[in-house]
Amino acid sequence: MILPLTPLIEASVSVPLQAAPAAAATQAQDAALLAFLDRAYDEQLALSPESQTQLGFKTNYGKLDDYTDAAAVRARALAERQLKAMRAQFRPEQLGESARVSYRLFEYQVAREGESFKFRKLRFPVSTNGSPAGDIPVLLINNHKVDSVADAEAYISRLRDTERVMREVAATMREQAAAGIIPNKVNFAPARADAKAVLVGAPFDEGSDSTVMADFRKKVTTLKAPEATKARLLADASAALTGPFRRGYDMLFSALDAIEPLSKGNFGAWSLPNGAAYYADRLKSSTTTDLTADQIHQLGLRQVVAIRQEMEAVKQEVGFTGTLEQFFDSIRTDPKFKYPNTSAGREEYLGDARAVIASVMVAAPRYFRVLPKAPLEVRAVEKWREGTASTAFYNPPSADGSRPGIYYVNLVDMNQTQKVQVAGIAAHEGAPGHHFQIARQQEMTDIPKFRKFGGYGAYVEGWGLYSERLANEMGVYKDPYARFGMLSLQVWRAIRLVLDTGIHSKRWTRDQAVAYFKANSSVSEKDIGREVDRYFNWPGQATSYMVGQLKIAELRKRAEQELGPRFDIRDFHEAVLSQGALPLAVLEEQVNRYIAATKAT
Repeated sequence: MILPLTPLIEASVSVPLQAAPAAAATQAQDAALLAFLDRAYDEQLALSPESQTQLGFKTNYGKLDDYTDAAAVRARALAERQLKAMRAQFRPEQLGESARVSYRLFEYQVAREGESFKFRKLRFPVSTNGSPAGDIPVLLINNHKVDSVADAEAYISRLRDTERVMREVAATMREQAAAGIIPNKVNFAPARADAKAVLVGAPFDEGSDSTVMADFRKKVTTLKAPEATKARLLADASAALTGPFRRGYDMLFSALDAIEPLSKGNFGAWSLPNGAAYYADRLKSSTTTDLTADQIHQLGLRQVVAIRQEMEAVKQEVGFTGTLEQFFDSIRTDPKFKYPNTSAGREEYLGDARAVIASVMVAAPRYFRVLPKAPLEVRAVEKWREGTASTAFYNPPSADGSRPGIYYVNLVDMNQTQKVQVAGIAAHEGAPGHHFQIARQQEMTDIPKFRKFGGYGAYVEGWGLYSERLANEMGVYKDPYARFGMLSLQVWRAIRLVLDTGIHSKRWTRDQAVAYFKANSSVSEKDIGREVDRYFNWPGQATSYMVGQLKIAELRKRAEQELGPRFDIRDFHEAVLSQGALPLAVLEEQVNRYIAATKAT
C-alpha cells in the first residue's frame, strides 16, 4: 500500500518548459550546448583521477584525488565560471526540449552545490559509511586495469600516493575536531577494523598475500612482459605497500586514536555548528523537494502504518496466528529462513540472487521498451570491507563498457541474512532496479556527460524502490514469503523517513532509533545496527528512497487514470527513464508530456 505524496511535494525546479521551437532552428544550438556541457564535465572530471578511473579512463592513472579543502574550492570556482559562460552563450528559448532540460539541470546542479558548499566541513571523511582506507583498495582492485607495464607502474604510484591522501584526510579530521566537529562513537571501531584488515598478509606480515598484493600479483602475472620485469614490479609494489602505503594508514590510525576520546556519544546533525540549516540543506539535496523534516517524519509514520497493513495480510495468508511483531521474530530467527553461515551458504545466496536477475530478464520485454546493453553481475562484498559496507549496493558499468554493472551484497554473517529478502534486494540493486536505470542512462547518446554519469538520490533510489514492487507484477516473487520480504524492504525505507528526521531533527538517540526499527520490521539486528549508524553519518540520504518512489507511483497512477485502456506500462517506463535521472519536479513534467502526447495520438 503506497500512500500518495502530494500535496506535500513542492517543486525545487518548477519553472514550466516553454513550447519547443522548430527542430530545424534548434539543432545547431542543441549540438553546441551538448558540446559545451561535455567540455564542462571533462574539465571537472580532470580534477578527479579516481573518477576518471571509475569511468574506465586511464588518464592521470598513477594519481589519487586531492583531498584538501583547497581542491574543493577550486572545483567550486570552476563550476561557477562554467555556469556564467553557459548563460552568456545560450538562451533556453532557443533550445529543443531535451537541451532545455540539460540547461536547467546544469543551472540546478551548480546552484544546489553552491548552497551546500558552506556546509562541506561538516561531513566526516571517515565513518561507518566508508573512508579512503577502504575506497583506495576498492579503486585499485575493481577499477584499475593492468594491461601494460605502464599500467602496473601507475598502480604502484597510487600505492605510494596513498600516504599523501591519508595525510590530507588526517589533517581534515584534526581540523574538524578542533572546531568541535567530532565523529560519533559508532564510527571508530568499524573504520579502524576495516583499515587494519587491508594490512593483513604479505608484505605486511607472514603468510599469504594481503588483499591488495594478491590483486596486484594476479594482474601482473597475466602481463605479456619479461619475467625480470614482473619481478621488479612485484618488488616495487611490496616496497610501496610496506613504505608509504603503510605510513599513510598509520597516520589515519593516529588521527582516529587522537580524536576518539573526544567523542561523547552518538548525535544527529542538530549537534553540529549550524546543524539545523545543514540538515535542511541535506534534505533538499536528497529529495529534490522543499519538504521539511516534520513533513517527512509524518509521511514516514503514515507509510509505516500502511505497509504494516499489507504485512498483516501476508501473515494471515501464510497462516501465522501470532502478532505481526511475533511474525517479525519468526522471520528473523527460524532456521528455514536462513542460509548456512558457510562458504556454501554464501554461494547459495549468490546463486539465488542470480536466478532472480535471470527471471527479470525473461519478463523485461513485456515491461520495458529499451533495456541496458551492459551485463549485470552479482558479487559478494570483499571480506576486508564487510564491516563498513552497506547491506547491498550497485556499482555502475565503466563508461567504455569494459566493466559490467555489479550488484554487491554484504554476506558478512549469514545468520543475519534472510532468504525472504533475496528477491526484493536483487530487484532493487540489480534488475529491474538500478541496473535498468543507471546502466541505460550511461548508454544514452543524446544527453550530456554530467547527466549520463550523474543523478539525483530521490529519482535513482526512488526507481530502485519502485522496482521492488514492480518485480511483484513481473512475477518475480514466487511465494508469500518472498512478497513479505519485499514488504519488509518497503517498510525499511518508510522507517528511514522516520529515523533520519528523528535522529537529525528530533534528537532521537541511537537506542530509540534501533527500538523503533526493530518494532516495525523483520530486519536482522545486525542490519538494523548497521543501518542506524549509516543514518547518523549520512544526514538526509535515507529520505531519498521513499520520497522518490511515492512520486513515481503517483505519476503512474495519474497516467493510468488519464489514459485508461491506452495506458501501456512500457511507454510509462520509457517516459520515466528516457531522459535519465531528474529532479522530481522535472520528472513530473516529463510524465505529463507523455500523457498529453498519448492523448493526442
